Amino acid sequence: MTRYFMTFTIFLLVLCSTLTAQAAPFGKIEVPQLSERWFGIYVNEERVGFYRQRIDKSEDGYRIEGNGSVRMKVMTFSKEASMREIYMVSKNLSLRSFDVEQTVNGSSSHISGKVSSNAMQIKSDANGKISDKILKFKGEVYPGPALNLYPLMRSVSSGSVYKIQAFDPEELKIKDVQITVLGEDKTTGGVPALKLRNNLYPFVNNDIWVDTQGNTLEESVREGLVITKSEQPDTLGPFISGWALAKKDLIYDFSLVRIQPPIKNPEKLVGLAVEISDWNEALPLLQGDRQQVEKRPNGRVVFKTGSLAQAPADAKPQKPTDAQLKPAVGIESDAPEIKAQVAALVEGTKTVEERAKVLAVWTADWLKDTIADGGSALESFKSKSGNCQTHTRLYTALARAAGIPTRFVSGLVHQEGKGFLYHSWAESFIGERWVAVDPTYNQLPADPTHLKLLEGHLPEDLAPIIAIIGKIRMTVLETAY
Repeated sequence: MTRYFMTFTIFLLVLCSTLTAQAAPFGKIEVPQLSERWFGIYVNEERVGFYRQRIDKSEDGYRIEGNGSVRMKVMTFSKEASMREIYMVSKNLSLRSFDVEQTVNGSSSHISGKVSSNAMQIKSDANGKISDKILKFKGEVYPGPALNLYPLMRSVSSGSVYKIQAFDPEELKIKDVQITVLGEDKTTGGVPALKLRNNLYPFVNNDIWVDTQGNTLEESVREGLVITKSEQPDTLGPFISGWALAKKDLIYDFSLVRIQPPIKNPEKLVGLAVEISDWNEALPLLQGDRQQVEKRPNGRVVFKTGSLAQAPADAKPQKPTDAQLKPAVGIESDAPEIKAQVAALVEGTKTVEERAKVLAVWTADWLKDTIADGGSALESFKSKSGNCQTHTRLYTALARAAGIPTRFVSGLVHQEGKGFLYHSWAESFIGERWVAVDPTYNQLPADPTHLKLLEGHLPEDLAPIIAIIGKIRMTVLETAY
């Protein structure tokens, strides 16, 4: 395989908008649609990655933002990559400036630059090595995500051929690209589209189907071996949330939420207040006596936890439901093996808190922490391994078998030296209140950096994370020690 095929940015040639199937004739469009789109990436019909991209209007053109992750192996070629990219383009989509962070096969880089006259000034930080570079060119240069839209912003007709220059941020090169309009066609799903072809990948066809607004519907490399196709967020939600909570492969880079300023001595923290920006209002704001959430203007929310959370004086704790004491899918609290283990563990304990602590300690010790999900509580009890979701399922089953109402929750947790990562833990009803229990990190109560976003252990319960993953930013407002 060539480096053309390895280029992550060009592999994901997409622009944002709502997916629509329109039968209107194809013609010139004046502006791209301004919204957000999600894409799944498939190899041999197996989903191996995803990409999110958004396009907004700027003062003198458009802002194209994208991020995603992919892990694939095709014959002898393998690639793991994640990327965050921002391109500022003019009204005709030509590149003006860019900022790209990427990790490709374990090698990380951050590049930024501006285009002026017939030169591109680039600043690169590749694995700590900083360098400057100037690329000379004639005419105009376009970012990869603009290529599929390019023909429809010109006079488009079957047989039209466009020869343009594209910037490749992975190889730091400007490449000559030819785009051919093949004519009206249908996607593999039967949606009316305009079919394009370009020569990004030597010796193989790179076929693209776009709608009447220039939005990519589907892209095919090697006659369907590698497919990128537009998907709705609720379709990709369980896949992405599962990767994020498992911290699987390169989702780590995509889902990590950097924070400023850094939290000092997090092990001594007793209270925390953070502001999250770019919040999605469709998500619930879950309150509790150890977590208070306040909505602020302009897509901002403030989380206060631990000693900084101030519950209203008349607030009453949410009482447990019958379901939080019963078995559930993947939480087999009635399994003989689970019940026998609980009986042995809680023997001699006198209080609910003592029982919960014994069960949390045992779970953390019993399960080897892995990236892969160990499956249900009973499966992981036997295999002795799993990720944070696995730990939480097993602890929840044990606690319910011990008569302790317990629920599965997910959200964000701080990782020292990094930022916040998506994570799952439990809450048990102890002493007439819900107490956070983290059986992965062996914490009861869990530390104040646990920010609860969702309740429930099923894929559909976790899927809403897609509304904020890769988008939100966090600022520390206050810490208490």
